[in-house]
Amino acid sequence: MSSALEAVQQQLAAQLDGNGALMDLVSGIFDGPPPRAAFPYIALATGASLDWSHKSGTGRELSLALTIHDDGETAARLHRVMALVEEALEPGLDDPDGWQIVTFDFRRTRILRSAVSPWSGLIEYRARVLRT
Repeated sequence: MSSALEAVQQQLAAQLDGNGALMDLVSGIFDGPPPRAAFPYIALATGASLDWSHKSGTGRELSLALTIHDDGETAARLHRVMALVEEALEPGLDDPDGWQIVTFDFRRTRILRSAVSPWSGLIEYRARVLRT
């Protein structure tokens, strides 16, 4: 059985990958910054996993972060990609094998200038899961 964080990240990537409009704009979804990828692309950050267990079950509270890197002259394309990511994840995620997603909440977004690319957009979510 995979860890809660790994299982939820795989489900998140699969849901984004299934969004045709989003995938038409990005070169891919990667588990961290890829060595070579065309801009824009989405990198999943290593998230935090906290204990969220109770008397009769094992649970985790997960911090999930996606970073969209872009090399545009302005942040306009980055804003479009970020909006599509939020739209794709708004309905929540399906339960991954071995885990039940109890809550999946949007936390925040922000746009930064970075050393990796001229523009980086960060989108953060929190998920609470229970082992099934």
